[in-house]
Amino acid sequence: MQCYSFIKSMMILFNFLIFLCGVALLAVGIWVSVDGPSFLEIFGPLSSSAMQFVNVGYFLIAAGAVLFALGFLGCYGAHTENKCALMMFFLILLVIFIAEVAAAVVALVYTSVAEHFLTLLAVQTIKKDYGSQKDFTQVWNSTMEGLKCCGFNNYTDFEDSPFYTEHNAFPPYCCSNGANSTEPCTKKRAEDNPVQGCFDQLLSDIRTNAVTVGGVAAGIGGLELAAMIVSMYLYCNLK
Repeated sequence: MQCYSFIKSMMILFNFLIFLCGVALLAVGIWVSVDGPSFLEIFGPLSSSAMQFVNVGYFLIAAGAVLFALGFLGCYGAHTENKCALMMFFLILLVIFIAEVAAAVVALVYTSVAEHFLTLLAVQTIKKDYGSQKDFTQVWNSTMEGLKCCGFNNYTDFEDSPFYTEHNAFPPYCCSNGANSTEPCTKKRAEDNPVQGCFDQLLSDIRTNAVTVGGVAAGIGGLELAAMIVSMYLYCNLK
């Protein structure tokens, strides 16, 4: 009984922390969705580079809602010894765990396909919105300034974009020392002084910190497995 009481208390405490994390993510997600520029000013180029690939606001709201629900079900199920809540907690975690494993396998097996699809999507969006959508343009400017890169692949991503059509030049970040130069970043200057694309730069940063990223992923997976085992232990020991 002492072991059961200890595990139950740890389950309540652990899920209360998850609940608080869910509330925090929901709050930040709403903030990003309502006032993205102020979020970029505070968190800088790291947040802006992430915003090229996902809508951070909606992503944080979705993640916060899931953590909120998990934390509530875990706390409620353990505290009231409710079998239904504990089983729902276990099943939601199981679905998330399976989805994460499947995503990792797909990413490893179909890396080139995923990169090609992401490239097409990002480049089309740049050509359509850069220079016309204020928030989108600011996000890319913050990314290029912070990572010292140009476009998704290179300067050609900006050809036919609203910015290029209006100025007949590329963003200053696409020319070496262009951000500190008064001369426009013409096609000739961009060709003579090539700047690495942001996607390659981001991949390079990820590979540099691969051990840290892998460790965090393994830690999250371990916590999920431990939470599923504990919830099932409580479920099986309830009368």
